[in-house]
Amino acid sequence: MSGTGPGATAPRGALLVVGDVITDVVARHRGALASGTDTGAAIRTVPGGAGANVACWAARWGCTDVRLLGRVGADAAGWHARELTASGVRPLLVVDPSAPTGTVICLVDTAAAAERTFLTDSGASLRIGPGDWSDTLLDGVGRLHMSGYLLFSESGRALVGVALAAARERGVPVSLDPASTGFLRELGVDRFLSLAEGLDVLLPSSAEASLLTGLPDVVDAAAELSRRVPLVVVKHGARGALVARDGAVHARVPAWAATPRDTTGAGDAFTGAFLATLITGARAEEAAAQGCRAGATAVEGVGARPSR
Repeated sequence: MSGTGPGATAPRGALLVVGDVITDVVARHRGALASGTDTGAAIRTVPGGAGANVACWAARWGCTDVRLLGRVGADAAGWHARELTASGVRPLLVVDPSAPTGTVICLVDTAAAAERTFLTDSGASLRIGPGDWSDTLLDGVGRLHMSGYLLFSESGRALVGVALAAARERGVPVSLDPASTGFLRELGVDRFLSLAEGLDVLLPSSAEASLLTGLPDVVDAAAELSRRVPLVVVKHGARGALVARDGAVHARVPAWAATPRDTTGAGDAFTGAFLATLITGARAEEAAAQGCRAGATAVEGVGARPSR
């Protein structure tokens, strides 16, 4: 099989994901929050983090050797390691001696197409750095994927530089997901684009693509970004995805129909399935179609990880 979902042909090497491992507190409420009093909600604590989510979705989509490098606190290291292992991911977790595991509160308004708002305490994930990296992590690896959240701390940016250089030396293609428009604005577009030099694949959302280019039309934004990065795949939510190369959009991939319950992690699901399909040797258009399929699966559940 080539890019047809879970259980596909064997990957060409392992997928190594470097990124954040976070504890998500998901609160699903209906309508506006009531200031100064109670708002009823259904609340769950689940494992999350963009990097960890991508790894779990890649494993769910048939990648049999997925590895995750991340940094967590001692408070939840064991739980996260068990959850990753149960999802088919090999956890390579560095336990921070002083910082707790990052926590994100996800407010999901079920009356507004399950849109979500995040309150983020990145905790130990912000402290990941070059000291957590070894070039031996690339042994047997066919692709390296890095979460954009790595770029939002000095030590994380240093790690990206070290890992990217090591991957280039070994001929391992590298992908990155920009992760967050809010943090991108804080980092600065020019700085992000400078840090992204040398990437093989960029996987922004439509909002991130427009922010990075200053172009409101997502097609124009995708085309412009592909002048900087060889392959750009823009996640466009209910409108599917765009695949761009060499300054032009070459494919518009339709979305899969879904009834959203919680949109948390939909972009991570897309990225995980896309990478799991791409690593089999499939074309980017096929991989993007599987990404759309996984995104639709994700929004129909609660939480950012695939069900087991």
